[in-house]
Amino acid sequence: MNLSAEAALFSILRLRMVEAQLRERGIKDERVLSAMSRVPRHEFTLQGYRNQAYEDHPLPIGEGQTISQPYIVALMLEALTLASSDKVLEVGTGSGYVTALLAELVAQVVSLERHAVLADEARELLARLGYANAKVIKGDGGEGFPAAAPYDVIIVSAAAAEVPRALLAQLAEAGRMIIPVGPADSQQLQLIQMRNGQPQTTLRETCRFVPLLPGVGLTS
Repeated sequence: MNLSAEAALFSILRLRMVEAQLRERGIKDERVLSAMSRVPRHEFTLQGYRNQAYEDHPLPIGEGQTISQPYIVALMLEALTLASSDKVLEVGTGSGYVTALLAELVAQVVSLERHAVLADEARELLARLGYANAKVIKGDGGEGFPAAAPYDVIIVSAAAAEVPRALLAQLAEAGRMIIPVGPADSQQLQLIQMRNGQPQTTLRETCRFVPLLPGVGLTS
């Protein structure tokens, strides 16, 4: 298959994913649906898994990490009610897929990844695809990135035993954070909103993410 035919096929599969896996399952945010119809998820998967890029399940990306299933990604993004003016902290860059979606939807994205290999690969891919408003930093996601705080939104793509206090401290007033919380075998998404300096938590769907692990310092 030549490159143009492959691109056309992936475009069809991507639109089918948006309609069948997202819209028909209750995702209503048109900005999120539109972004997911544009971002080429296959570019963020390993070569051997590209033919599965638009199926609704996680895929390995190396370093023991995964790219999350499209439905969970859409669910988390919709819950955050993202505005085009938002500044977002992403914890767990992975391959950079969610980073790219965020870059389509908000003004500025700071993304943290503890694995140097993944951080470097995501940074290069995002630059190649033209996402100039996203910055990938190698560092400990649980500590956040205070230098650019406060954030309107924080999205955590790794499971924590409890909500890291450092992340709460970097959330702006009226800011929102979504994070999977719980033991390794099963977690529940928590949507946290900062009101009058106090976090207000809403329990959302159950899920399963790789664990949030400590990093080894920050490097840009």
